[in-house]
Amino acid sequence: MMDMHTHTSYSDGVGTILENLAEAERKGLRLLGISDHIHYFTPKSFNAYLRDINTAGKDSEIVLLSGIEANIEPNGQDIVEYFAERLDYIIASVHRWVETPREYIELVKTALMDDNVDVIGHFGANFPYIGYPSRDELMEILELAEANGKAFEISSRYRVPELDFVRECIKRGIKLTFASDAHWPKDVGNVSWSEKVFRKAGGRKEDLLFSELL
Repeated sequence: MMDMHTHTSYSDGVGTILENLAEAERKGLRLLGISDHIHYFTPKSFNAYLRDINTAGKDSEIVLLSGIEANIEPNGQDIVEYFAERLDYIIASVHRWVETPREYIELVKTALMDDNVDVIGHFGANFPYIGYPSRDELMEILELAEANGKAFEISSRYRVPELDFVRECIKRGIKLTFASDAHWPKDVGNVSWSEKVFRKAGGRKEDLLFSELL
């Protein structure tokens, strides 16, 4: 159906945009997002990135969207305004090591209040290593997401968020996406875990971000 988190050789992936798109077509996706890591880009390479996405999308029956994955940092997200204005969507993810669940939660809160952020990437991927937040802390995150119109990805790579969190997103009208987090073309579209959790949580097409394009 959709895969909104894929990487290419523009950052730390190994395939091209066309190779990711070909795999998405082979697997019958309707919607594909290219979301390379923001810190790899210069203005020049970013312009080439957008040009390549737009060119590839013109010859495909799949809807191809231009995204980027930003880093959630203590002083905010490393989002360049010039980039944000030209993208279809922005994922923000915690990639740095943190010591406590509270530290993680506080970082995500900054992204939920950032107007440029559309989707929180692999929420909870750190929890098995640093411990799990309280229910009150999770409710705080959900309330902020609901208030600010943010979405969460269901990551097949990291198998997060947990089912109850996804159920609560659906209950509150918080949009969701499916994500392989592919770094190799062969992994594009590997979102069966995302789809399974989404269905189990009672999700419908309208609960997905960009559902109008599916």
